Amino acid sequence: MARREKERQVFQPPLYSRFKPVGVESQYLNNTILSLDEFEALRLADYVGLSQIDAAENMNISRPTFTRLIEKARKKLIEFIIQGNALQIDGGNIHFKKNITRCLNCGQMFVIDIEKSIQTCPNCESSNLINLAGGFGHGKCCVNHKNRR
Repeated sequence: MARREKERQVFQPPLYSRFKPVGVESQYLNNTILSLDEFEALRLADYVGLSQIDAAENMNISRPTFTRLIEKARKKLIEFIIQGNALQIDGGNIHFKKNITRCLNCGQMFVIDIEKSIQTCPNCESSNLINLAGGFGHGKCCVNHKNRR
Protein backbone atom coordinates (compact mmCIF):
# COMPACT_ATOMS: atom_id res chain seq x y z
CA MET A 1 0.00 0.00 0.00
CA ALA A 2 1.39 3.42 -0.98
CA ARG A 3 2.07 6.01 1.68
CA ARG A 4 -0.34 8.95 1.84
CA GLU A 5 0.97 11.98 -0.05
CA LYS A 6 2.03 14.84 2.22
CA GLU A 7 0.05 18.07 1.89
CA ARG A 8 2.12 20.72 0.16
CA GLN A 9 2.11 24.45 0.93
CA VAL A 10 1.36 26.84 -1.93
CA PHE A 11 1.87 30.55 -1.30
CA GLN A 12 -1.23 31.80 -3.14
CA PRO A 13 -3.53 30.76 -5.97
CA PRO A 14 -2.41 31.55 -9.51
CA LEU A 15 -3.99 34.63 -11.10
CA TYR A 16 -4.94 32.61 -14.18
CA SER A 17 -5.57 28.89 -14.38
CA ARG A 18 -6.09 28.21 -18.09
CA PHE A 19 -3.92 28.95 -21.13
CA LYS A 20 -4.28 27.98 -24.77
CA PRO A 21 -2.77 28.77 -28.16
CA VAL A 22 -4.27 31.80 -29.90
CA GLY A 23 -6.64 31.11 -32.76
CA VAL A 24 -7.53 27.53 -31.85
CA GLU A 25 -10.83 26.69 -30.21
CA SER A 26 -10.51 24.85 -26.89
CA GLN A 27 -12.61 21.94 -28.12
CA TYR A 28 -9.86 21.01 -30.61
CA LEU A 29 -7.04 20.96 -28.05
CA ASN A 30 -5.70 18.28 -25.76
CA ASN A 31 -5.36 19.34 -22.12
CA THR A 32 -2.17 19.35 -20.10
CA ILE A 33 -3.01 19.49 -16.39
CA LEU A 34 -0.43 21.15 -14.16
CA SER A 35 -1.22 20.55 -10.49
CA LEU A 36 -1.09 23.45 -8.05
CA ASP A 37 1.94 21.96 -6.30
CA GLU A 38 3.73 21.61 -9.66
CA PHE A 39 2.84 25.25 -10.40
CA GLU A 40 4.29 26.27 -7.02
CA ALA A 41 7.48 24.29 -7.67
CA LEU A 42 7.96 26.15 -10.99
CA ARG A 43 7.22 29.48 -9.31
CA LEU A 44 9.71 28.94 -6.49
CA ALA A 45 12.54 27.43 -8.57
CA ASP A 46 12.28 29.24 -11.90
CA TYR A 47 10.49 32.52 -11.11
CA VAL A 48 11.62 33.31 -7.55
CA GLY A 49 14.98 31.56 -8.04
CA LEU A 50 15.14 29.57 -4.79
CA SER A 51 17.43 26.59 -4.42
CA GLN A 52 15.72 23.20 -4.34
CA ILE A 53 16.44 22.90 -0.61
CA ASP A 54 14.86 26.29 0.17
CA ALA A 55 11.92 25.69 -2.17
CA ALA A 56 11.24 22.27 -0.64
CA GLU A 57 11.29 23.76 2.84
CA ASN A 58 8.92 26.51 1.67
CA MET A 59 6.47 23.87 0.42
CA ASN A 60 6.89 21.68 3.53
CA ILE A 61 8.23 18.69 1.53
CA SER A 62 11.55 16.88 1.23
CA ARG A 63 14.18 17.93 -1.31
CA PRO A 64 13.91 14.64 -3.28
CA THR A 65 10.12 15.11 -3.47
CA PHE A 66 10.67 18.67 -4.72
CA THR A 67 13.08 17.38 -7.38
CA ARG A 68 10.50 14.90 -8.67
CA LEU A 69 7.81 17.61 -8.60
CA ILE A 70 9.84 20.18 -10.54
CA GLU A 71 10.88 17.60 -13.15
CA LYS A 72 7.22 16.63 -13.73
CA ALA A 73 6.20 20.29 -13.91
CA ARG A 74 8.88 21.22 -16.44
CA LYS A 75 7.98 18.21 -18.61
CA LYS A 76 4.32 19.25 -18.62
CA LEU A 77 5.16 22.87 -19.40
CA ILE A 78 7.33 21.94 -22.38
CA GLU A 79 4.62 19.49 -23.55
CA PHE A 80 2.13 22.39 -23.48
CA ILE A 81 4.45 24.58 -25.56
CA ILE A 82 5.72 21.99 -28.07
CA GLN A 83 2.43 20.15 -28.67
CA GLY A 84 0.23 23.26 -28.56
CA ASN A 85 -2.05 21.84 -25.88
CA ALA A 86 -4.28 23.81 -23.56
CA LEU A 87 -2.74 24.18 -20.09
CA GLN A 88 -4.94 23.98 -17.02
CA ILE A 89 -3.65 24.55 -13.48
CA ASP A 90 -5.74 22.55 -11.04
CA GLY A 91 -5.65 19.86 -8.36
CA GLY A 92 -2.95 18.54 -6.10
CA ASN A 93 -2.79 17.85 -2.39
CA ILE A 94 -2.18 21.44 -1.30
CA HIS A 95 -3.12 24.21 1.10
CA PHE A 96 -2.72 27.93 0.39
CA LYS A 97 -0.88 30.28 2.75
CA LYS A 98 -2.40 33.43 1.23
CA ASN A 99 -5.42 34.23 -0.90
CA ILE A 100 -6.15 36.74 -3.64
CA THR A 101 -9.44 38.57 -3.84
CA ARG A 102 -10.19 40.38 -7.09
CA CYS A 103 -12.79 43.14 -7.51
CA LEU A 104 -14.71 42.49 -10.71
CA ASN A 105 -15.76 46.16 -10.93
CA CYS A 106 -12.45 48.05 -10.64
CA GLY A 107 -10.03 45.13 -11.23
CA GLN A 108 -8.07 45.77 -8.03
CA MET A 109 -6.50 42.66 -6.46
CA PHE A 110 -5.76 42.13 -2.79
CA VAL A 111 -3.39 39.51 -1.36
CA ILE A 112 -4.64 38.57 2.10
CA ASP A 113 -3.96 35.91 4.73
CA ILE A 114 -5.94 32.74 4.00
CA GLU A 115 -7.95 33.07 7.23
CA LYS A 116 -9.20 36.56 6.31
CA SER A 117 -11.81 37.62 3.81
CA ILE A 118 -12.91 40.87 2.22
CA GLN A 119 -16.63 41.54 1.77
CA THR A 120 -16.33 44.87 -0.07
CA CYS A 121 -13.58 46.34 -2.21
CA PRO A 122 -11.51 48.89 -0.25
CA ASN A 123 -10.92 50.74 -3.54
CA CYS A 124 -14.46 51.14 -4.97
CA GLU A 125 -16.66 49.63 -2.19
CA SER A 126 -18.17 47.08 -4.59
CA SER A 127 -19.26 43.70 -3.26
CA ASN A 128 -18.68 42.10 -6.69
CA LEU A 129 -15.59 40.16 -5.59
CA ILE A 130 -14.04 36.84 -6.56
CA ASN A 131 -12.07 34.66 -4.14
CA LEU A 132 -9.34 32.93 -6.18
CA ALA A 133 -8.58 30.21 -3.58
CA GLY A 134 -12.30 29.41 -3.47
CA GLY A 135 -12.21 28.83 -7.22
CA PHE A 136 -9.88 25.89 -6.52
CA GLY A 137 -12.13 24.57 -3.74
CA HIS A 138 -9.90 25.94 -0.97
CA GLY A 139 -10.41 28.27 1.93
CA LYS A 140 -11.61 26.82 5.23
CA CYS A 141 -9.49 23.68 4.77
CA CYS A 142 -6.40 25.86 4.40
CA VAL A 143 -7.28 27.87 7.53
CA ASN A 144 -7.80 24.66 9.52
CA HIS A 145 -4.53 23.24 8.18
CA LYS A 146 -2.65 26.42 9.15
CA ASN A 147 -4.12 26.31 12.67
CA ARG A 148 -3.10 22.62 13.13
CA ARG A 149 0.59 23.33 12.50
